[in-house]
Amino acid sequence: MSRLFVYRKDGVREEPIGAFAEVAPSADFLWLHLDGTSDDVAAILARITAMPDPAITAFRAQETRPRCAQFSDGALVNLRGLGAQPDDDGDSLVSIRIWVQRGLAVTLSYRPLGVFDRLVEHMLAGQMADPGDLVAATAMEITDALDPHVAELGDGLDEVECRVLEAGKGGSRHKVAELRSDAINYRRFLAPQRQAMERLMTAQVGWLEPDDRLHLQEAADRCARMVEELEAMRERAALVHEALTDLRAEHMNRQALILAIVALVFLPLTFVTGLLGMNVAGIPFSRESWAFWGVSLFCLAVGGGMAFWFKATHWLQK
Repeated sequence: MSRLFVYRKDGVREEPIGAFAEVAPSADFLWLHLDGTSDDVAAILARITAMPDPAITAFRAQETRPRCAQFSDGALVNLRGLGAQPDDDGDSLVSIRIWVQRGLAVTLSYRPLGVFDRLVEHMLAGQMADPGDLVAATAMEITDALDPHVAELGDGLDEVECRVLEAGKGGSRHKVAELRSDAINYRRFLAPQRQAMERLMTAQVGWLEPDDRLHLQEAADRCARMVEELEAMRERAALVHEALTDLRAEHMNRQALILAIVALVFLPLTFVTGLLGMNVAGIPFSRESWAFWGVSLFCLAVGGGMAFWFKATHWLQK
Protein backbone atom coordinates (compact mmCIF):
# COMPACT_ATOMS: atom_id res chain seq x y z
CA MET A 1 0.00 0.00 0.00
CA SER A 2 1.34 3.42 -0.98
CA ARG A 3 1.79 6.05 1.70
CA LEU A 4 2.65 9.74 1.56
CA PHE A 5 4.16 11.58 4.54
CA VAL A 6 4.49 15.35 4.61
CA TYR A 7 6.96 17.03 6.95
CA ARG A 8 6.56 20.70 7.83
CA LYS A 9 8.12 22.63 10.66
CA ASP A 10 4.78 22.63 12.45
CA GLY A 11 4.45 18.83 12.33
CA VAL A 12 4.11 15.68 10.22
CA ARG A 13 0.97 14.46 8.50
CA GLU A 14 0.08 11.50 6.33
CA GLU A 15 -1.79 12.49 3.19
CA PRO A 16 -3.51 10.55 0.38
CA ILE A 17 -1.33 9.73 -2.61
CA GLY A 18 -3.55 11.82 -4.86
CA ALA A 19 -2.61 14.96 -2.91
CA PHE A 20 1.06 14.67 -3.91
CA ALA A 21 1.01 17.56 -6.39
CA GLU A 22 -0.95 19.80 -4.02
CA VAL A 23 1.18 19.39 -0.90
CA ALA A 24 4.57 19.28 -2.62
CA PRO A 25 5.10 23.06 -3.02
CA SER A 26 4.44 23.84 0.66
CA ALA A 27 6.20 20.85 2.23
CA ASP A 28 9.70 20.96 3.70
CA PHE A 29 10.12 17.24 3.07
CA LEU A 30 8.01 14.58 1.35
CA TRP A 31 8.35 10.83 1.72
CA LEU A 32 6.43 8.79 -0.84
CA HIS A 33 6.44 5.00 -0.39
CA LEU A 34 5.23 2.81 -3.27
CA ASP A 35 4.11 -0.81 -3.23
CA GLY A 36 5.41 -2.35 -6.45
CA THR A 37 2.82 -5.15 -6.43
CA SER A 38 -0.28 -2.95 -6.33
CA ASP A 39 0.57 0.60 -7.46
CA ASP A 40 0.88 2.08 -10.93
CA VAL A 41 4.53 2.90 -10.28
CA ALA A 42 5.23 4.16 -13.81
CA ALA A 43 2.40 6.74 -13.69
CA ILE A 44 3.44 8.01 -10.26
CA LEU A 45 7.13 8.30 -11.16
CA ALA A 46 6.27 10.19 -14.34
CA ARG A 47 5.10 13.07 -12.14
CA ILE A 48 8.57 13.42 -10.61
CA THR A 49 10.32 15.47 -13.28
CA ALA A 50 13.70 15.56 -11.53
CA MET A 51 14.06 11.78 -11.79
CA PRO A 52 15.92 10.85 -15.02
CA ASP A 53 14.88 7.90 -17.19
CA PRO A 54 17.93 5.71 -16.31
CA ALA A 55 17.13 6.20 -12.63
CA ILE A 56 13.47 5.27 -13.21
CA THR A 57 14.49 2.09 -15.06
CA ALA A 58 16.87 1.05 -12.28
CA PHE A 59 14.34 2.08 -9.63
CA ARG A 60 11.64 -0.21 -11.06
CA ALA A 61 13.90 -3.23 -11.64
CA GLN A 62 12.58 -6.43 -10.06
CA GLU A 63 15.98 -7.93 -9.20
CA THR A 64 18.51 -5.59 -7.62
CA ARG A 65 21.72 -5.61 -5.63
CA PRO A 66 22.68 -2.97 -3.07
CA ARG A 67 24.12 0.03 -4.88
CA CYS A 68 24.36 3.80 -4.87
CA ALA A 69 24.25 5.86 -8.08
CA GLN A 70 24.31 9.66 -8.17
CA PHE A 71 22.30 11.58 -10.77
CA SER A 72 23.02 15.33 -10.61
CA ASP A 73 21.67 16.41 -7.20
CA GLY A 74 19.73 13.20 -6.71
CA ALA A 75 20.78 9.67 -5.89
CA LEU A 76 19.41 6.16 -6.27
CA VAL A 77 20.13 3.88 -3.31
CA ASN A 78 19.25 0.19 -3.16
CA LEU A 79 19.48 -1.57 0.20
CA ARG A 80 18.57 -5.03 1.48
CA GLY A 81 16.98 -5.85 4.83
CA LEU A 82 15.02 -8.61 6.51
CA GLY A 83 11.52 -9.11 5.18
CA ALA A 84 8.43 -8.67 7.31
CA GLN A 85 7.33 -12.21 6.47
CA PRO A 86 9.01 -15.31 4.95
CA ASP A 87 8.87 -15.72 1.19
CA ASP A 88 8.35 -18.85 -0.88
CA ASP A 89 11.66 -18.47 -2.71
CA GLY A 90 13.59 -18.67 0.56
CA ASP A 91 15.25 -15.24 0.19
CA SER A 92 14.93 -13.61 3.60
CA LEU A 93 16.49 -10.29 2.49
CA VAL A 94 14.09 -7.81 0.88
CA SER A 95 15.19 -5.02 -1.44
CA ILE A 96 14.12 -1.42 -0.90
CA ARG A 97 14.84 1.18 -3.57
CA ILE A 98 15.24 4.81 -2.50
CA TRP A 99 15.29 7.83 -4.78
CA VAL A 100 16.42 10.95 -2.89
CA GLN A 101 16.67 14.57 -3.95
CA ARG A 102 16.37 17.85 -2.10
CA GLY A 103 13.07 17.81 -0.18
CA LEU A 104 11.85 14.46 -1.58
CA ALA A 105 12.40 10.77 -0.97
CA VAL A 106 10.62 8.02 -2.91
CA THR A 107 10.88 4.40 -1.77
CA LEU A 108 9.72 1.29 -3.58
CA SER A 109 9.52 -2.35 -2.46
CA TYR A 110 7.91 -5.43 -3.96
CA ARG A 111 7.85 -7.28 -0.64
CA PRO A 112 7.20 -5.81 2.84
CA LEU A 113 10.36 -4.66 4.59
CA GLY A 114 10.63 -5.69 8.22
CA VAL A 115 11.78 -2.28 9.48
CA PHE A 116 9.22 -0.25 7.51
CA ASP A 117 6.91 0.25 10.49
CA ARG A 118 9.86 1.52 12.55
CA LEU A 119 10.69 4.04 9.82
CA VAL A 120 7.09 5.23 9.79
CA GLU A 121 7.24 5.72 13.57
CA HIS A 122 10.39 7.83 13.21
CA MET A 123 8.74 9.88 10.48
CA LEU A 124 5.52 10.53 12.38
CA ALA A 125 7.57 11.46 15.46
CA GLY A 126 9.25 14.22 13.46
CA GLN A 127 12.68 12.59 13.60
CA MET A 128 13.22 12.64 9.81
CA ALA A 129 13.26 16.18 8.47
CA ASP A 130 15.10 15.62 5.17
CA PRO A 131 16.05 12.85 2.72
CA GLY A 132 19.40 12.30 4.43
CA ASP A 133 17.63 11.48 7.68
CA LEU A 134 15.48 8.89 5.91
CA VAL A 135 18.41 7.15 4.20
CA ALA A 136 20.49 7.15 7.40
CA ALA A 137 17.57 5.86 9.49
CA THR A 138 16.86 3.11 6.94
CA ALA A 139 20.49 1.99 6.94
CA MET A 140 20.67 2.00 10.75
CA GLU A 141 17.38 0.13 11.22
CA ILE A 142 18.37 -2.51 8.64
CA THR A 143 21.74 -3.14 10.32
CA ASP A 144 20.10 -3.19 13.78
CA ALA A 145 17.68 -5.87 12.59
CA LEU A 146 20.32 -7.91 10.78
CA ASP A 147 22.90 -7.90 13.57
CA PRO A 148 21.14 -10.41 15.87
CA HIS A 149 20.39 -12.72 12.94
CA VAL A 150 24.06 -12.84 11.95
CA ALA A 151 24.96 -13.48 15.60
CA GLU A 152 22.35 -16.26 15.70
CA LEU A 153 24.02 -17.93 12.71
CA GLY A 154 27.33 -17.85 14.59
CA ASP A 155 25.72 -19.31 17.71
CA GLY A 156 24.15 -22.09 15.66
CA LEU A 157 27.53 -22.94 14.15
CA ASP A 158 29.12 -22.93 17.63
CA GLU A 159 26.50 -25.45 18.77
CA VAL A 160 27.19 -27.72 15.81
CA GLU A 161 30.95 -27.52 16.43
CA CYS A 162 30.39 -28.58 20.05
CA ARG A 163 28.23 -31.51 18.94
CA VAL A 164 30.90 -32.61 16.46
CA LEU A 165 33.62 -32.42 19.10
CA GLU A 166 31.49 -34.40 21.53
CA ALA A 167 30.26 -37.25 19.37
CA GLY A 168 29.21 -36.15 15.91
CA LYS A 169 25.51 -36.46 16.67
CA GLY A 170 23.03 -37.11 13.90
CA GLY A 171 21.53 -34.23 11.96
CA SER A 172 24.65 -32.07 12.17
CA ARG A 173 25.41 -32.30 8.44
CA HIS A 174 22.02 -30.86 7.53
CA LYS A 175 22.37 -28.09 10.12
CA VAL A 176 25.83 -27.11 8.83
CA ALA A 177 24.56 -26.99 5.25
CA GLU A 178 21.64 -24.79 6.32
CA LEU A 179 23.86 -22.38 8.28
CA ARG A 180 26.36 -22.14 5.45
CA SER A 181 23.59 -21.43 2.93
CA ASP A 182 22.23 -18.61 5.12
CA ALA A 183 25.71 -17.14 5.59
CA ILE A 184 26.34 -17.14 1.82
CA ASN A 185 22.92 -15.59 1.15
CA TYR A 186 23.47 -12.78 3.67
CA ARG A 187 27.00 -12.04 2.52
CA ARG A 188 25.89 -11.83 -1.12
CA PHE A 189 23.98 -8.64 -0.32
CA LEU A 190 25.75 -7.23 2.73
CA ALA A 191 29.11 -6.82 0.98
CA PRO A 192 27.80 -4.54 -1.83
CA GLN A 193 25.48 -2.84 0.66
CA ARG A 194 28.49 -1.67 2.64
CA GLN A 195 30.01 -0.28 -0.55
CA ALA A 196 26.75 1.50 -1.39
CA MET A 197 26.65 3.17 2.04
CA GLU A 198 30.28 4.26 1.78
CA ARG A 199 29.71 5.71 -1.68
CA LEU A 200 26.61 7.58 -0.55
CA MET A 201 28.49 8.88 2.49
CA THR A 202 31.04 10.58 0.23
CA ALA A 203 28.48 11.87 -2.30
CA GLN A 204 28.64 15.63 -2.80
CA VAL A 205 24.95 16.47 -2.41
CA GLY A 206 23.39 19.28 -0.44
CA TRP A 207 20.65 17.25 1.23
CA LEU A 208 23.12 14.99 3.06
CA GLU A 209 24.10 16.60 6.36
CA PRO A 210 27.20 15.79 8.49
CA ASP A 211 25.24 13.79 11.07
CA ASP A 212 23.65 11.75 8.25
CA ARG A 213 27.12 10.92 6.95
CA LEU A 214 28.17 9.81 10.43
CA HIS A 215 25.16 7.51 10.69
CA LEU A 216 25.90 6.08 7.26
CA GLN A 217 29.51 5.53 8.29
CA GLU A 218 28.37 3.65 11.40
CA ALA A 219 25.97 1.51 9.37
CA ALA A 220 28.71 0.76 6.82
CA ASP A 221 31.13 -0.24 9.60
CA ARG A 222 28.55 -2.60 11.07
CA CYS A 223 27.93 -4.10 7.64
CA ALA A 224 31.69 -4.60 7.27
CA ARG A 225 31.83 -6.37 10.62
CA MET A 226 28.90 -8.62 9.70
CA VAL A 227 30.53 -9.45 6.36
CA GLU A 228 33.73 -10.45 8.19
CA GLU A 229 31.71 -12.63 10.58
CA LEU A 230 29.91 -14.27 7.66
CA GLU A 231 33.23 -14.96 5.93
CA ALA A 232 34.55 -16.58 9.10
CA MET A 233 31.34 -18.61 9.42
CA ARG A 234 31.71 -19.90 5.87
CA GLU A 235 35.25 -21.10 6.58
CA ARG A 236 34.24 -22.62 9.92
CA ALA A 237 31.26 -24.35 8.31
CA ALA A 238 33.56 -25.86 5.68
CA LEU A 239 35.90 -27.15 8.41
CA VAL A 240 32.98 -28.57 10.42
CA HIS A 241 31.63 -30.25 7.29
CA GLU A 242 35.03 -31.85 6.69
CA ALA A 243 35.13 -33.03 10.31
CA LEU A 244 31.66 -34.54 9.98
CA THR A 245 32.71 -36.28 6.75
CA ASP A 246 35.76 -37.72 8.52
CA LEU A 247 33.61 -38.92 11.42
CA ARG A 248 31.16 -40.52 9.02
CA ALA A 249 33.99 -42.25 7.12
CA GLU A 250 35.55 -43.43 10.39
CA HIS A 251 32.22 -44.83 11.54
CA MET A 252 31.71 -46.67 8.25
CA ASN A 253 35.26 -48.07 8.40
CA ARG A 254 34.60 -49.23 11.95
CA GLN A 255 31.42 -51.00 10.90
CA ALA A 256 33.18 -52.58 7.92
CA LEU A 257 35.97 -53.81 10.22
CA ILE A 258 33.45 -55.42 12.58
CA LEU A 259 31.74 -57.16 9.65
CA ALA A 260 35.12 -58.38 8.37
CA ILE A 261 36.04 -59.76 11.81
CA VAL A 262 32.71 -61.55 12.12
CA ALA A 263 33.19 -63.05 8.64
CA LEU A 264 36.72 -64.20 9.52
CA VAL A 265 35.52 -65.82 12.74
CA PHE A 266 32.76 -67.75 11.01
CA LEU A 267 34.75 -68.68 7.91
CA PRO A 268 36.52 -71.76 9.42
CA LEU A 269 33.36 -72.68 11.35
CA THR A 270 31.37 -72.63 8.13
CA PHE A 271 33.99 -74.82 6.48
CA VAL A 272 33.86 -77.39 9.32
CA THR A 273 30.07 -77.51 9.47
CA GLY A 274 29.83 -77.68 5.70
CA LEU A 275 32.34 -80.48 5.51
CA LEU A 276 30.64 -82.56 8.21
CA GLY A 277 27.21 -81.84 6.79
CA MET A 278 27.86 -83.48 3.41
CA ASN A 279 25.34 -86.22 2.61
CA VAL A 280 27.93 -88.91 1.82
CA ALA A 281 29.05 -92.07 3.54
CA GLY A 282 32.18 -92.15 5.68
CA ILE A 283 31.60 -89.07 7.87
CA PRO A 284 33.61 -89.77 11.08
CA PHE A 285 31.62 -90.29 14.28
CA SER A 286 28.32 -89.80 12.42
CA ARG A 287 26.66 -92.52 14.54
CA GLU A 288 28.10 -91.49 17.91
CA SER A 289 25.69 -89.86 20.41
CA TRP A 290 28.23 -87.29 21.53
CA ALA A 291 29.22 -86.20 17.96
CA PHE A 292 26.88 -83.18 17.78
CA TRP A 293 28.04 -81.74 21.12
CA GLY A 294 31.64 -82.46 20.24
CA VAL A 295 31.42 -80.51 16.98
CA SER A 296 29.60 -77.68 18.78
CA LEU A 297 32.30 -77.43 21.44
CA PHE A 298 34.99 -77.51 18.75
CA CYS A 299 33.31 -74.63 16.90
CA LEU A 300 32.98 -72.62 20.10
CA ALA A 301 36.64 -73.21 20.91
CA VAL A 302 37.78 -72.13 17.44
CA GLY A 303 35.53 -69.06 17.45
CA GLY A 304 36.60 -68.06 20.97
CA GLY A 305 40.26 -68.55 20.10
CA MET A 306 39.99 -66.31 17.05
CA ALA A 307 38.09 -63.64 18.99
CA PHE A 308 40.80 -63.71 21.69
CA TRP A 309 43.49 -63.37 19.01
CA PHE A 310 41.74 -60.36 17.44
CA LYS A 311 41.46 -58.75 20.88
CA ALA A 312 45.10 -59.48 21.74
CA THR A 313 46.33 -57.99 18.46
CA HIS A 314 44.19 -54.83 19.06
CA TRP A 315 41.89 -55.37 16.09
CA LEU A 316 38.90 -54.66 18.34
CA GLN A 317 40.19 -51.41 19.85
CA LYS A 318 37.78 -48.50 19.77
